[in-house]
Amino acid sequence: MTTRSPVTRRILSLAVPALGALVAQPLFVLTDTAMVGHLGEEVLAGMSIGSTIVTTAVGLSIFLAYVTTPLVARRLGAGDRAGAIRAGIDGMWLGLGLGVALLLVGLAVAFPLVGAFTSSPGAAAAARAYLTVSLWGLPGMLVVIAATGLLRGLQNTRVPLVIAVTGAVVNAGLNFVFIYPMGMGVAGSALGTAVTETLMAAAFVVIAVRAARAAGVSLRPGIGDPRQALSASAFMLLRTLTLRASMLLLVWTAGRLGVPELAALQITLAVFNLLAFALDALAIAAQAMVGHDLGAGERDSVRSLTWLLVRWGLVLGLALGLVIAALSPVLGRLFASDAGVLSVVPAGLLAMAVFVPLYAVVFVLDGVLIGAGDARYLAWAGFAPLAAFALLAWWLVAAGVSGAWGIAWLWIAYGGGNMAVRAATLVLRARGTRWLEVGAG
Repeated sequence: MTTRSPVTRRILSLAVPALGALVAQPLFVLTDTAMVGHLGEEVLAGMSIGSTIVTTAVGLSIFLAYVTTPLVARRLGAGDRAGAIRAGIDGMWLGLGLGVALLLVGLAVAFPLVGAFTSSPGAAAAARAYLTVSLWGLPGMLVVIAATGLLRGLQNTRVPLVIAVTGAVVNAGLNFVFIYPMGMGVAGSALGTAVTETLMAAAFVVIAVRAARAAGVSLRPGIGDPRQALSASAFMLLRTLTLRASMLLLVWTAGRLGVPELAALQITLAVFNLLAFALDALAIAAQAMVGHDLGAGERDSVRSLTWLLVRWGLVLGLALGLVIAALSPVLGRLFASDAGVLSVVPAGLLAMAVFVPLYAVVFVLDGVLIGAGDARYLAWAGFAPLAAFALLAWWLVAAGVSGAWGIAWLWIAYGGGNMAVRAATLVLRARGTRWLEVGAG
């Protein structure tokens, strides 16, 4: 048996269940888009705005998983299982508190936020209806994110898979009932998702409580070592802010191009999210494995693992890009029936498909450095990609490009500007050694 075989089996044992769980999450958005898309162009455009605001709040909170996973994994690798579980419990309490705070703030600023994205009365009304309901799912969703980080750090990606798949099925059923038989329209889509997210959080809480009791770990609220937790969280939040700013800029630019372009962006974003989560399966495996191995003091295995995962990511990215390119003429019909929207979607999907291998490299190396706890570098390195994309987006709006060419150039600007610069910063860091710090801290 070769030395690579155990590593390969280990990657697959983490990445395959993670892939299923990650793909199940964007199915929430795909399901919502498919059901809402047939309600009309303005409703779909409004959902694009509302869902972008909600996913921004959730995306900014993803540090709950990205901080929890390496903390748990390092302590587990160092032989401290009780400390690992305590780190996860701390993260879940933080997620609940942050979720309640975001819910209250979101309800207070929902109307002016929507107005910043569109001047269309119909799209604005749909966006407000979606946003004010879906915000109620934030506390549950943030608990889910933190609890997922706990289980990933414990090298368990199977349980999150089961909960995510079950949640996707429940979400589809609830959305259909609320949107059509109950006649709630776009608000029904938001309600179905909010209820599902709360149920998923309850399932994770039960699992976490059982694990804590088995290890003799307290369930009281806390954040462990405040300096370590807050420092890591602050840098990961800053990193996430730059990433979400890029996505907001993507949606804002599409809104300047026109309503058909904005509606088409919602469809292409749903596909992009599916691709991103699929590629992120390798990043999740990297986070868990790198954190665990550095906790155990195995620097050499981490370095070889890093470039093995990069090669895997390139192959997977190329395959997925070819599939999206081949399906680009027909994918739009799954989500919309408006002729103006359908005429724009294929060009956006083709432009996106070109950069999928590059996306894969970015996600894998991001996962490696997150697993190593290299939050400070990731935070400051996020500003250069954002600046590059902002310049290209400004040029696109100033040029007045619209229609199919507009959505295509928008995705070229995102891939060739934001993602290309981000890849360069990650490769540069990964080739060095400063991030290879061992130990439980």
